[in-house]
Amino acid sequence: MSLQRTISEKVKEAVQELYGAGLESVELQATRKEFEGDITVVVFPMLRVVKGNPVQIGEAVGKYLVSNVDEINDFNVVKGFLNLVILDAYYLEFFNGIRNDVAYGFVAPSKEDKSVMVEYSSPNTNKPLHLGHVRNNLLGYSVAEIIKASGKNVYKTQIINDRGIHICKSMLAWQEYGNGETPESTNLKGDKLVGNYYVKFDKIYKDQIAQLINEGKTEEEAKKEAPILIKAQEMLRKWESGDEEVVQLWKMMNGWVYEGFNQTYKTLGVDFDSYYYESNTYLLGKDNIEEGLSKGVFYKKEDGSVWCDLSAEKLDDKLVLRSDGTSVYMTQDIGTAIQRIKDNPDVGGMIYTVGNEQDHHFKVLFAILKKLGYDWAKHLHHLSYGMVDLPSGKMKSREGTVVDADDLILEMAKTAGDISKDLGKLEGYTEEDKLEVYNTIGLGALKYFILKVDPKKRILFNPEESVDFQGNTGPFIQYTYARIQAILRKADFEYSQTITNIDLQQKEKELIKQLELYPDVIQNAANELSPAIVANYTYDLVKSYNSFFQNVSIFGADTDSEKIFRVQLSSLVGSTIKSAFQLLGINVPERM
Repeated sequence: MSLQRTISEKVKEAVQELYGAGLESVELQATRKEFEGDITVVVFPMLRVVKGNPVQIGEAVGKYLVSNVDEINDFNVVKGFLNLVILDAYYLEFFNGIRNDVAYGFVAPSKEDKSVMVEYSSPNTNKPLHLGHVRNNLLGYSVAEIIKASGKNVYKTQIINDRGIHICKSMLAWQEYGNGETPESTNLKGDKLVGNYYVKFDKIYKDQIAQLINEGKTEEEAKKEAPILIKAQEMLRKWESGDEEVVQLWKMMNGWVYEGFNQTYKTLGVDFDSYYYESNTYLLGKDNIEEGLSKGVFYKKEDGSVWCDLSAEKLDDKLVLRSDGTSVYMTQDIGTAIQRIKDNPDVGGMIYTVGNEQDHHFKVLFAILKKLGYDWAKHLHHLSYGMVDLPSGKMKSREGTVVDADDLILEMAKTAGDISKDLGKLEGYTEEDKLEVYNTIGLGALKYFILKVDPKKRILFNPEESVDFQGNTGPFIQYTYARIQAILRKADFEYSQTITNIDLQQKEKELIKQLELYPDVIQNAANELSPAIVANYTYDLVKSYNSFFQNVSIFGADTDSEKIFRVQLSSLVGSTIKSAFQLLGINVPERM
């Protein structure tokens, strides 16, 4: 039993014995730094069941706890707050218990627990990944890693949107204007080459619309009658009918894109266990609709269209099959979800990492799957996130104004390099070593800036602000980790022995208390699907360590035992930073 739980039980026991009253819960919090103590019991909520002066109640409960909890050394009461002083021996015992635990904070998965599937990325094959995809990938990957650390088996997956009119637009533009260009002949990544032709299509389409309007057509008529759009629609019909030439073109250009995506994923440091393709899944769901009709989950209108009544869920009725028997996106998503469980029977829940513009879609999808009677539908979550904006404004794919993910990563490394040079932080490094550190800092800055923000919030991303070596940034935390590694290299003595016979400095105790929080931080982040909880915990840990470093001499300690302990404490803080950053997909440099 944790010390906090022991204290809670003993407080209930004290109130029962002293006042004959039962407490349902006990409110604990960290003692404020201006008061002596480690754990504070908030007395005010007790006044609902105990009548009296909160200071007197606090004094009585404090005396009881000192007599009945071995770890409590002393107490003081400030107004309605009972501050408990915990023995150094408790913190030393805890520290020595986790000092060599390389998996501290992580929980091994149970064979009895169902696995979780996390979907993220899910791009279109008509353009490269952009800044919005970066947030999606970083969130999905980090949430998957955090859930894994919390004790669950996790599958990472994505569904690739590789069919439809938008794919045919880039295919047609390449066919008509590409002159046989390939990634090899242009020295461009395949996804960028294909994305250029998506932009090309949009430019020609707009020019044709303008010309038709000049010829007397209304804007609505011009948009429908533009020759290039009519050709793209015809290409889509040919693809759906299996036209060999169109299908071969589709396979070739998608192959270019996949190769490009894989390079970006590798650079970004994210991976997947499985892939689903819309070209394989877009016909799924029709059988499930028929099954739902027979069960009375769906109903058919006079025109033959099929709908789901969601009035009980306070949602509008949802179309799930058109009158001509063709699917809508909802049909496909129902079928894909069911297919994923068939493919992975041990999965008991799924998390969809998709922007908040799809909030309503997922409410409807989850409600329909519950109505169809699937137990796992109770464990579906939409990891909804806000858009990423730049100081220059909103991005538009069709107009080619998106921030390309690869370009952004390169720019981040360059920014990190420029700032590092100005600060003189990498003097004496080889050029190759410098480039590696710049990449680590730049990518760490990007990831941390995005992940430290609650997923639901919109982000204004400023590259230069993210690479600041001060404040709540990735480079600040990375620099502290590198400083700790320098301390460990400087320690030219054996420091593996267990230390039990020292009095802890306040700064040392504060650090150990921060380390004690780590397992709960992981569990909380997993429950909330929020890497921001891990990110901001790491920042708090680093602030606490830097305060310790500035106020407590490590190598100038009074005794060898104190010196050994402070090196050990530094080492554990370093490994916890590294562990937490791994959950965020961020690397830490050994030197900086």
